[in-house]
Amino acid sequence: MTLSSHRFHSIAALTLIATTLAAVTGCHNVTPAVKSSTNNAVAVHSIPVDVMKDYISGDYASADYDKRAQGYDWVGVMVRAESDQQIDIKVRSRSDIKKQTCQFDGKAILMGQDAAHGTIFQAQANDSTVFFQFKDNMLTIDSPDTYALNYFCSGGASLAGEYQKLTEDLAI
Repeated sequence: MTLSSHRFHSIAALTLIATTLAAVTGCHNVTPAVKSSTNNAVAVHSIPVDVMKDYISGDYASADYDKRAQGYDWVGVMVRAESDQQIDIKVRSRSDIKKQTCQFDGKAILMGQDAAHGTIFQAQANDSTVFFQFKDNMLTIDSPDTYALNYFCSGGASLAGEYQKLTEDLAI
């Protein structure tokens, strides 16, 4: 094999490796987007604060909140708009007749929105990414590392789950 042939193969191999790495790395870079009426992707830069206050801000509770008078345990989430791209989140569990089992305080940044998924925020908690998805008066809290959400609760409970938006203030 000649020296120029060897260089060609080395350059071709390096180019192939660089292209493969760029493609793999590119798969992890997701740009928040929404679909417009013409199905073109439109980058999401912010949500007007008044929309955040009306649509996202509010109190949310787990399904057993309606049965609190019967002694059921429940978890509530208080969400407030901080800006056009950030929300403040406080999670509290029942503490009136039982010791509080869940507590979390954090801020989440707007990740994106579209008709299929609603509006999604993300935060870092317990060295993991946590997603807060708002759609149809529901809040879903989830993480790729679901065990990370157990850290904020005792007795095997977790922050992960669905929470219905309340029409009244959360009764902590």
